[in-house]
Amino acid sequence: MKNQYMGKLVGGLLGFLTLGPLGLLLGLWLGHAFDKGLGGLAQFASPEFRARIQESFFTTTFRLLGCLAKADGRVSESEVAHAEALIAQMGLDSAGRRRAIDLFKEGSSKDFQLEIVVNDFLSLAGRHPQLKQTLLLFLISMALADGTMDPAERNVLDHIGRLLGFSAAQVAHLLRMAQAQGRFHDSPGSQGAVTDIQVAYQALGVEPSASDSEVKRAYRKLMSENHPDKLIAKGVPDSMVKLATEKSQEIQAAYELIKKYRAHS
Repeated sequence: MKNQYMGKLVGGLLGFLTLGPLGLLLGLWLGHAFDKGLGGLAQFASPEFRARIQESFFTTTFRLLGCLAKADGRVSESEVAHAEALIAQMGLDSAGRRRAIDLFKEGSSKDFQLEIVVNDFLSLAGRHPQLKQTLLLFLISMALADGTMDPAERNVLDHIGRLLGFSAAQVAHLLRMAQAQGRFHDSPGSQGAVTDIQVAYQALGVEPSASDSEVKRAYRKLMSENHPDKLIAKGVPDSMVKLATEKSQEIQAAYELIKKYRAHS
């Protein structure tokens, strides 16, 4: 309980000692903001709240996948097969598979309310930007898994991005990275062609002119963001963390190709 007031006590005291009564008010205000943020972190760390986040992440993801699949007016057989393949990859039990399919169908229904679903997710995860980006990256990766993304689907993805707080430029950047990373799926990363090198740089989100340290920093950041422990800590369900393993392999392949190219150039 006392931690709820520690920021106000320290801030108010320091403010009063440095600026007098005006400083006291300013210190109390800053301390309140600190206490509020600390309380939010404590709540996010609790098992109960993390379980709520995981549930929200799971239900939101499959509903939005259904919405993306229906973006062009109909859900194709290939899109249904793709969703079922993702569910199988997650290793869900029969009840979990049934629930994921039902959520997908709910998202593809004509009366699906996209804004309400995203806002419900934001009510839990809105203060955690990394979790919002993780959801968007999951949707991008899954939407690209069938190899195509038509304009209608892209428009819905941009709309989801805006609702989550991302600009069109940010969504485009993440999309380019995901498309490039997908080129390294099941790839040893050793072709060595110039075009592949350009794709490798795009996969890490860096320019070819980036220094070795900048490339390594980008690589480590991406690997950290896709690390299972980090994803679980953010509130990603264990079953969905499995999908990040392939993403890490793609990032690793791109980085290895860049290192090999630079070593011989």
